[in-house]
Amino acid sequence: MKLGLVLRELHRAETHLAKDLLKTSDRHHAEHEVHHVARDLAAWSAAHVRDLARAGRAHDLDLGEDVPGPGPLEPLRTALAELSGRRPEPGLLLLADLRRLHRRAAGVSLDWELLAQSAQAAKDSELLELATRCHPQTLRQLKWTNAMLKVLSPQILTS
Repeated sequence: MKLGLVLRELHRAETHLAKDLLKTSDRHHAEHEVHHVARDLAAWSAAHVRDLARAGRAHDLDLGEDVPGPGPLEPLRTALAELSGRRPEPGLLLLADLRRLHRRAAGVSLDWELLAQSAQAAKDSELLELATRCHPQTLRQLKWTNAMLKVLSPQILTS
């Protein structure tokens, strides 16, 4: 079976989503909702990464349980965000970051769907339960990015 491939790809995608959410949070520190909600959403993805790593053991996979932190550039990104404030250029950067997050979350959602379908076909109740538990949170991440794009794009693009 190729469930291991699906687990490995989903683990990779969730890890990247968590890191991108943290980077966006740091980069847009002045946008308080983006800063705080992106951190909360990153914690969801980090929990998914841990759960996937545990599930991977049953399929002879050694997947890491930790999402690397924001790294040494976090203070610089935060300082730049505070200095730039709410100028139009940071707004365009915010839209670009939200678009990237939306596409990334859509890919993760698709991967959760693939895992759920594969687990159901393989009669793997543990993987199916994992997908059933985690996929709704990914859908909420996707809805948040979509809502933020709808709210912020008119302000940013017409100013």
